[in-house]
Amino acid sequence: MSESPTPQPSSRISTRPNTHCFVCGPNNALGLRLTFCLEDDFCRTVFTPDEHHQGYDGWLHGGIMSAVLDDVMANWFFLRGLKAVTGKMEVRYRSPAPIGQELSFESWLLHRKGSVARLQCKAADASGEVLAEASGTYRLVGETGDESHP
Repeated sequence: MSESPTPQPSSRISTRPNTHCFVCGPNNALGLRLTFCLEDDFCRTVFTPDEHHQGYDGWLHGGIMSAVLDDVMANWFFLRGLKAVTGKMEVRYRSPAPIGQELSFESWLLHRKGSVARLQCKAADASGEVLAEASGTYRLVGETGDESHP
């Protein structure tokens, strides 16, 4: 179902013990159980969807795609020792993502001002074709004592 990104010498791999997150939680038997890798300024993961993840026959469900895009941005913070919650996310689907083919996801920071940050991410197939893109606004929590959601 899920695969781990290949770590590079300067990378960190996320480990989320005791979590039931749908995308990255190792304790969620029905989840994707993805791991994330921080390489320089990028957070990355890979995912090969199977028949349980489809919307139309043979294609990945858009909600699953969106969830992975959101998590690759959220893990950009997590791997840096920060906690952030999604305030707003916009997804642009470019092409259907086929079931059974590995997809790569990566995110990067666009800008940050105080406890608010804006990130961009993309999903691509093995040939490098971008299948979906997303941008998100995230609020860092716990850093300034503000535990409220955006």
